[in-house]
Amino acid sequence: MKMEAFTVENVPLIRAGDDIAAIICENAQLMDNDIIIIASTIVAKAEGRMFRLEDIVPGDEAGRIAHEHQTDPRFVQAVLDRSRDVLVEWPIFLVETKHGHVCIKAGIDASNVDSGFLADLPEDPDLSAANIGKRMEEITGRKISVIITDTNGRAFKIGQTGVAVGLYRIHPIRNWKGKKDLFGNILQITEESIADEIAGAANLLMGEGDGGYPVVVLRGLEMRSDDPASVKEMYRESGQDIIRKGLRSLNHP
Repeated sequence: MKMEAFTVENVPLIRAGDDIAAIICENAQLMDNDIIIIASTIVAKAEGRMFRLEDIVPGDEAGRIAHEHQTDPRFVQAVLDRSRDVLVEWPIFLVETKHGHVCIKAGIDASNVDSGFLADLPEDPDLSAANIGKRMEEITGRKISVIITDTNGRAFKIGQTGVAVGLYRIHPIRNWKGKKDLFGNILQITEESIADEIAGAANLLMGEGDGGYPVVVLRGLEMRSDDPASVKEMYRESGQDIIRKGLRSLNHP
C-alpha cells in the first residue's frame, strides 16, 4: 500500500466570492480518487462568513458567561448565536454548533484573518464540501472527494489536531465489524475514523502558522463513494454519549 500527500501551491489569500474549486484546479493536476483537504478558514472567507465584534449586541446570558471567563461579552454572544447547545461553560467554553460539531467557542477563529475580523465555520460544511467538490469535478472531469477541516483539541491529551467538519463523496467511518484479525478473531466494535485520520495527516502539511498552505491533496487511497456521505455519520447520538452526560455535570453540580 502507498499514499502520498502534497500541498497545493500558489493559493492566494482568499476573499469573499472567490472560486476555491477553480483556484485549486488551476494549481494542481487532480486525478481520479484524489482526496482534497481544505482548511475551513478559506471556505468561510470565500462564503463571506467574516464578522466583527462591533456589530454584535450581547445579551444577559453572554454577559454572565463572559464575566466567568473575563472576556468580551460580544464574543460570547457570537459563540451562543452559532450554537445549539452549551456543554461546558467553565473553565472551557465547549459547545455544539448548529450543524452538530462539538468544539471550543463554536470554532470561531481569529488566526489567518484580517485584523478586526473573526471567521466562522461554514454554515453547512457538508454542503460547502459538496459545492466545491462538484465544481472541481466539472472543471477536471475527475472523480474526487473533499474533506473540510478544522483543528480541535482532544480530551485527555495536550495539543490540537486536524478533524473533519464537512465531507463530499467519502464516508467518515470505515466499519471493520465482522472482519477477521491476523489470528482469525472476528472484530466486534472497531470503527475507524478515516476522515479525521486524513484531516490530521493533512494538517501536518498545512501547519498552524503563516505557512499559507490551506489545501492538501492526498493520493493513493481509493475511498471515494458514489453514495451520499455526511460528516454527521460519525457524530455519536446524544443518548449514547456518556462523555456528554458527564460534561453537563460541570455546569450543574
